[in-house]
Amino acid sequence: MRCILQRVLKASVTIDNQQFCEIQQGLLIFLGIEQGDQKEDLDWLVNKILSLRIFSDSNQQMNLSINDIQGELLIISQFTLFASTKKGNRPGFSKAAKPEEAKEWYIKFISECEKLTGKPIKTGIFVADMKIQLINDGPVTIYIDTKNKE
Repeated sequence: MRCILQRVLKASVTIDNQQFCEIQQGLLIFLGIEQGDQKEDLDWLVNKILSLRIFSDSNQQMNLSINDIQGELLIISQFTLFASTKKGNRPGFSKAAKPEEAKEWYIKFISECEKLTGKPIKTGIFVADMKIQLINDGPVTIYIDTKNKE
């Protein structure tokens, strides 16, 4: 699994010219599922995201997690995080999980986030053409890959 997470003051999803959902301060998470991902990948990534101290404390130091600030999460499925640009000019996506498998992991990821935060999670619609708007806070943008665990 891979994700790009962005610390946001606000983010929203529009589908078919209608606002679908919106969050205030929190994290916008673009989540990519790779073929062969396992429950260990999901557990590690969820715990890493919810524990990351990337929100400012009263001294303007990044010492607080999403749970510490009671922030919101917006999770968007993003198979393009597994784009291969090695050959030619058209990205290949052969490492990305097939849609059925990816959707299952996406739903499990959301469910685990809800369980551990005790809050409902906002999402897009799987495979929909979505327009994402955000106000990036910082900006803070972090890439995480469960295979590298960096």
